[in-house]
Amino acid sequence: MTKTRLYLYDTTLRDGQQTQDVQFSTEEKHQIAAALDALGVDYIEGGWPGANPTDNAFFDAAPKTRAKLTAFGMTKRLGISAQNDDVLAAVMNAGTESVCLVGKTHEFHVTRALGISLEENLSLLRDSIAHLTASGREALFDAEHFFDGYKANPEYALSCLRIVLEAGARWIVLCDTNGGTLPAEVGRITGEVIAAGIPGDRLGIHTHDDTDNAVACTLAAVDAGARQIQGTLNGLGERCGNANLTALIPILLLKEPYASRYETGISHKALKSLTRTSRMLDEILNRVPQKQAAFVGASAFAHKAGLHASAILKDPSTYEHIEPATVGNSRIIPMSNQAGQSNLRRRLTEAGLNVAKGDPALARILEEVKAREAIGYAYDTAQASFELLAREALGQMPDLFEVKRYRVTVERRKNKYNRMVSLSEAVVVVKVDDEKRMSVSESMDEDGDRGPVNALSKALVKDLGQYSAMLDDMRLVDFKVRITQGGVEAVTRVIIDSEDGQGRRWSTVGVSPNIIDASFEALLDAIRWKLIRDLKG
Repeated sequence: MTKTRLYLYDTTLRDGQQTQDVQFSTEEKHQIAAALDALGVDYIEGGWPGANPTDNAFFDAAPKTRAKLTAFGMTKRLGISAQNDDVLAAVMNAGTESVCLVGKTHEFHVTRALGISLEENLSLLRDSIAHLTASGREALFDAEHFFDGYKANPEYALSCLRIVLEAGARWIVLCDTNGGTLPAEVGRITGEVIAAGIPGDRLGIHTHDDTDNAVACTLAAVDAGARQIQGTLNGLGERCGNANLTALIPILLLKEPYASRYETGISHKALKSLTRTSRMLDEILNRVPQKQAAFVGASAFAHKAGLHASAILKDPSTYEHIEPATVGNSRIIPMSNQAGQSNLRRRLTEAGLNVAKGDPALARILEEVKAREAIGYAYDTAQASFELLAREALGQMPDLFEVKRYRVTVERRKNKYNRMVSLSEAVVVVKVDDEKRMSVSESMDEDGDRGPVNALSKALVKDLGQYSAMLDDMRLVDFKVRITQGGVEAVTRVIIDSEDGQGRRWSTVGVSPNIIDASFEALLDAIRWKLIRDLKG
C-alpha cells in the first residue's frame, strides 16, 4: 500500500520562544536549527523577522538547511498595500523560500481585536497571500482561532480559508490558538473543512496544550485528512505549550495505524537521535529534562515494581510498548523497597556487578535498601548511590579516599556596592595517597554560585591527588531538596544530578536532619561513582 506523505513543521524557534522564561540567543537558534534539520523535519520556522534583534540576526546569517527555512509574520495592515507594508516587507526581506502569515478567521477577533469589517479582513488575507505567491514564495497561512471561529460562524471561517486558497496558499493551517478544543471536535471540524472544498493535502494543524490534548488533537486532524503537522520540541510554546513533536514523531513512525498509512521525512535511523535532541534543548534552556516525558523521558522505560522487572528480564515487551533504543532512550530497573531479587540482579548486572542467583548478598542488599528507604532514602531516582551501596555490601568498593572532616560557614556581608551578599566558605580535609590534604573554597551568591553546597563541591575536588584530573569534566546539573518528615524531627533528602564530558548523567542521594550533611553525602557519592567509572576505563 502506498503511504501518504505527512509534512512536519517545527516552530520551536518562534512559537517555542514564546514559552515563559525562554529566550534563545542567535547562536542557540542556529544550534537548534541544525539539530532539527538532522532529525529530518520538513519546515523550520526561524522566527519573526523585524520583531526583535535576535530573529533579525538569525535570518541575516540564515543556516543552510535541507528543511525549508520559514519566516513568520502577519498579514498586511488595512489602508496600506502589501507592497508598502513595512512589517510585511521585513518578513519578505528575510529571503526565505517559505513564508507563513497569521491572519484572523474568527469574526469576534476581526471586529474586536482588529476593529475592521469582515469584508475588509478578507481583502487583507487575499492581498497578503497573493503578494507572497507573486514574489515566488511558498505561502503558508496560519488561520488563527480557527476552531473557535468555525464554531461561532462556520461560513465566515470557511470564507477566510477559501480566499487564501484562491490567492495561492500552499498550506492552510487550522489553529486551535486558545487550546480549548477537544480531539473529537478537532477531528469533526477538520473533516467538515475538507468536505467544504478545502483539500486535505493543503491543510495543516496547529494545536496548543491547554487541556493536555495537543498531541491527541493533532492526531485527530491527521485522521480527518490534514497533512501538515505543526509542533515544537519538548512541547514548548505559549501558556501550556504546543503539540509535542518528541511524542508525535515516534507515534507516526512506530504506532498503528499511522506507521503503515503515513510516511514522513524522518528515518528510523534519525529517530534514534530523538532523546539526545530533546535533552540538548533542555540543556540549552538550563532545564532539567522531564522524567515522565513520553518516549524520551528518563522514566519512560523505568520498571520499579519487582513483578514488572522480573517479567522484563524474560521479555521486555511484557511492560514496554516499544524498544527504548528505537528512540535513543534506555531501559532502567530502579531500586526501591518494592524491588525483588530479579530486579536487583538485573540492576547489579547493568552496573557490572555479577551476583549469582541465590547469593546471600542479594538478601542483604535488599534489606539494606528497605531499611534506608524507611528513614528517607530514595534509590529509585538515585541509581548511582544504589550501586555504591551494593558495592559496599559485596566488598567491591575500592579504597579511593577518606574524608576526615569538613566545615562550612556562611557569612552575610556588604560588597563594594554596599549590597548584602552571602559568602560561603568550605574547608575539607581528606586522606588520599596516604596523605592528609586540606582544601578551602569560597562561593559568593552574587557570582551566580550555589552557596554552601557549591563551596563544598569545589573544596572537595580541589586536591584529591591522582583523582583530581578525572573530575575536571564533572558538573552538578540539578539539586533537589525534600523534607521527608515534619516538625522537630524533620529529615532532609537531597538528590543531586551530575554529568560529565562523556555524556554520562547520574543521580545520588543523601539523607540527614542537616541539609548540609545530606548534600555532602550525595555529593560524595557522585564523585565516587564518577571515579569508579573512569578507573574501570
